[in-house]
Amino acid sequence: MTNIEPRAPWRATVLTLFPELFPGPLGASLLGDALAKGLWSLEAMPLRDFGIGRHKSVDDTPAGGGAGMVMRADVLGAAIDAARARHPGLPAIYLSPRGELLTQHLVAELAAGPGALLLAGRFEGIDQRVIEGRGLREVSIGDYVLAGGEIAAMVLIEAAVRLLPGVLGQPASLGEESFEAGLLEYPHYTRPRDWEGRPIPDVLLSGDHARIAAWRRAEAERITRERRPDLAARAPRKPA
Repeated sequence: MTNIEPRAPWRATVLTLFPELFPGPLGASLLGDALAKGLWSLEAMPLRDFGIGRHKSVDDTPAGGGAGMVMRADVLGAAIDAARARHPGLPAIYLSPRGELLTQHLVAELAAGPGALLLAGRFEGIDQRVIEGRGLREVSIGDYVLAGGEIAAMVLIEAAVRLLPGVLGQPASLGEESFEAGLLEYPHYTRPRDWEGRPIPDVLLSGDHARIAAWRRAEAERITRERRPDLAARAPRKPA
């Protein structure tokens, strides 16, 4: 796996109507420890600060009619410009169900960079003109729709931050995880040796590292074929 060595702490800046949701789960466990140590940084910028009028409005009715409301281009444009002025060079991403799928390859690409500027939308979506005018990259975490982009932003941030040096206790294990070799991960076992009549496979207790590695590879290939044939078709063949 590529050794990721960012020149400065990786930065996540989230534009959101609900900054109080952050850090949320990102502040817990190893990611939270890394945040406290300054291995990465997080800022939630309130979109309402850029709202229009006395009520700080951020949305309006959709042009052409239809249900719901759409987030305004002028509000979002001002927020993005302010964030970029404070932290230049961050790739700007809009979390959207119509975006490209968030994959481990994309996560690694983002983790290798300076960080990410993430726009968490709400309502029916955002004005198309701000996507085009500010060069936003649309990214989706899956084929479903959420009430807003905050949870999706957290997913992207966690996936990237855990790849940063010093965040996880066993960085060598990253190369064996699902998707790293184009395969889903093999099964894991630990004590007790026998649980409810289900023993640990003998090969894992053999002490034969070559046999264990071969078993794990075979299990990863089997699970990938059964559950994600699309991945199996693209996975590199291991030399005989």
